[in-house]
Amino acid sequence: MLRDVSEIDPSTRFLGHPVRIPVLMAPIGTIHSLVPEGAVAVSRAAHAFGTVNFVSSATQPSLEETAAATPNPKFYQLYVWGDMKWVEELLARIKKAGYDALTLTVDSAYYGAHDRQLIQGWIPEAMKRKEGREYQRALTWDTMDAIRELAGLPFILKGVATAEDAEAAVEHGTRAVYISNHGGRQLDHGQGCIDVLPEIAAAVDGRAEIIIDGGFVRGTDVLKAIALGADAVAIGKLQGWALAAAGEEGLVRALELLEGEIKRDMGLLGIARLDEIDSDYVTAAKPVCQPHAFSAFPHLPEDIFR
Repeated sequence: MLRDVSEIDPSTRFLGHPVRIPVLMAPIGTIHSLVPEGAVAVSRAAHAFGTVNFVSSATQPSLEETAAATPNPKFYQLYVWGDMKWVEELLARIKKAGYDALTLTVDSAYYGAHDRQLIQGWIPEAMKRKEGREYQRALTWDTMDAIRELAGLPFILKGVATAEDAEAAVEHGTRAVYISNHGGRQLDHGQGCIDVLPEIAAAVDGRAEIIIDGGFVRGTDVLKAIALGADAVAIGKLQGWALAAAGEEGLVRALELLEGEIKRDMGLLGIARLDEIDSDYVTAAKPVCQPHAFSAFPHLPEDIFR
């Protein structure tokens, strides 16, 4: 209490790039099923608002068209669906298109059993894909090193869920550790990303930047992650909701609402800048309700969109 919070600055930098709030657009495969423009709509929204977007290798349009759509920084997310010659050719396209970093996803050696999708009878394109999966399953630290050296770009490792893997990632030259459990849709009963964040932050110990995703939808969610050691949060679910509701404009509006929450929450916490928050601001607590897709919005019933 009694701190000057008349001017709130929620901006930061990630891998050297300025962002308006510590929120980036997570890579979403087959995002063109939500909005016809696909990854281009995300790029336009990210550029309009002032942040960075990840571009999934499992979405449309082409990586070149997406890169050319806007001048804002973009990070390419890679699934390895071919041999090293295939990787080298793809990396040449990524670099020529002007991507600012490369992200290798490593929690998808096998595709998780997505019961809800199976029950609903909707199978995404990535799940249907058969060819090339053996290469994703054969990835090792040596493979990662070879890809990182070939890319010659700032390197992000996505799918880290333990302090041990975070430590190894830093030792192998990773510039950013991306904590993710793929939306909880891969290994059943794995810990939540926010639960493993403190131990990963301790293992990284400032030697690499940390980004985290996994159900972050409110301003308080973002600030908890920053307090526990993350440098930025990536939104996937919230991004998808906004795009499905109102396309590019919907995503910009969602980011504006999130910014408003972050600034208000910072003021109520008595901090004017993000570097003023730490783990002293967070405590363990029991859930106030049974978790469900919309439990962060208590005014919305669980079955509102069924």
